Amino acid sequence: MELTDHWVRSDALGNDYIVVDPARLPFPLTPQAARLICDRHRGVGSDGIVALVPADGVADFGVRILNPDGSEAEKSGNGIRIFAKFLRDHGYTIRDRFSVRTLGGIVGVSLERVAGRVTIVAADMGTASFGSIDAIELDGRQVSVHAVSMGNPHCVVIVPDLAAVDVPALGPRIERHPAFPHRTNVQFAQVLSPHAVRIRIWERGVGETLASGSSSCAVVAACHRAGLVYREVRVAMPGGELAVSLRDDGEMRIRGPVEEIAAGRFSPELLRALGARRARD
Repeated sequence: MELTDHWVRSDALGNDYIVVDPARLPFPLTPQAARLICDRHRGVGSDGIVALVPADGVADFGVRILNPDGSEAEKSGNGIRIFAKFLRDHGYTIRDRFSVRTLGGIVGVSLERVAGRVTIVAADMGTASFGSIDAIELDGRQVSVHAVSMGNPHCVVIVPDLAAVDVPALGPRIERHPAFPHRTNVQFAQVLSPHAVRIRIWERGVGETLASGSSSCAVVAACHRAGLVYREVRVAMPGGELAVSLRDDGEMRIRGPVEEIAAGRFSPELLRALGARRARD
């Protein structure tokens, strides 16, 4: 990032985030600002914002993750992988291994570089825990689900035919189902083999996305618990494939590509719009 740039936009398998250092922004990073910046018609457009924050002595770096609706996410596997690339490529660290503090726990990252630029990032996502909910009611029928936490909430629905699932219709209904008072991320998963799963994702506060790292972990954890997959699984999403590993001690790791798309400045017009929103709110 050049000193004159306000933001960098990167993607991990089509899951795109804007990365910012709030110290370089001419405005406070509020939920209202996040909603405008993430708007794909009136702002820069993205699946969310990852912002550098103090690590409070518990990790090497800290990150704040904002969804397009202005809500704050506890953890994002792809967001963290994008954030790690930003830190290395833009001079915040010279290390290829370091830790990041999130609201959902500490994440260790490992970077692989080609010609001085980060191309692959692996992230240690911690362990999955399972809730007591095993079914929810939709339209008068019981739907089997797996409630999983990866430091953020997930509801995994294992289906026989992913192509038959109406994700835009069912995703938001499950996200806001009364069983999940704080809302939840939703994944629909079809097991292809003990080493392969195909999924579609409805993210809390975002909508349908092309990929998600924590969702991939939640799906593998749920499918492994159900005896459907082994410990090394390729998770295929609309945006591409992510490698997920489940160790004997329960620790999960994801590994996949990350690419930077662009860097730039917010225009005077957008800055005025942000100021107007602050004044209204």
